[in-house]
Amino acid sequence: MHRFRVYLAVWVCVFFAAVASATIFGRVQGIVHDPQHRPIQGAHVALKAQDSDWKQEQDSKDSGEFEFNAVPVGNYTVTVTQQGFQTMMQAVVVQSDTSPVMHFELAISGVNQTAVVSGEAVTAAAETVTPTTLLSRQQIQDSPGADQTNSLAMITDNVPGAYMVHDQLHLRGGHQVSWLVDGVPVPNTNIASNVGPQFDPKDIDYIEVQRGSYEAGYGDRTYGVFNVLPRTGFERDRECDVTVSYGEYHRATTKSTAEATRNGWPITAA
Repeated sequence: MHRFRVYLAVWVCVFFAAVASATIFGRVQGIVHDPQHRPIQGAHVALKAQDSDWKQEQDSKDSGEFEFNAVPVGNYTVTVTQQGFQTMMQAVVVQSDTSPVMHFELAISGVNQTAVVSGEAVTAAAETVTPTTLLSRQQIQDSPGADQTNSLAMITDNVPGAYMVHDQLHLRGGHQVSWLVDGVPVPNTNIASNVGPQFDPKDIDYIEVQRGSYEAGYGDRTYGVFNVLPRTGFERDRECDVTVSYGEYHRATTKSTAEATRNGWPITAA
């Protein structure tokens, strides 16, 4: 009996460790070097989200390497600047539990020379074998009918192999899929239920869709994993109107309050 309890405790620890591995963060790393592939130390590296004000900055190490940890899922732009070299930018897509590796070969700046480069930034591919589709809030808004409530058009219009049959979302031929919110699984013990319509497309910032060869920590629904990242509110205008009223101390009419509205919602602090 004692041995059985030990085995049970070990199994529970392993199970929760696997579930905890599901995350909404990734890591961006890379190296900065000159045209002769010699590392550049002290180059300023800035990682900026394309859809919000989220930003991180650091300088490259002696080996020319840089690394940003705990980066939320989304689309980003990496900018590298260093005196004596031309500024370089690259776009990168960060997916959960991935670590894209980027290479920046900085060209030497010429004396009194200006170079104008036009075109789209190169997107670094994430190092993963799992077919993944990342949909942003802007993509959902640009797709006709994709932002309607109780509709899964945002998925069927953008994810390969996704379709609706008998009011059930099917992916790769089956409807046993898992739904997560910020990397946390949504409890669902009924294989015939459709959790997807419960998410309003207007409340989604990003949705990450994995279509196979995903980690065991995501569960046993083998046809697909949908990881929903809700909107945080930080992408809205940070403006407010404040009204303050106050009185004298030691009187019954004393009052000190502050009222404000932020993004249309009232805020009151006494």
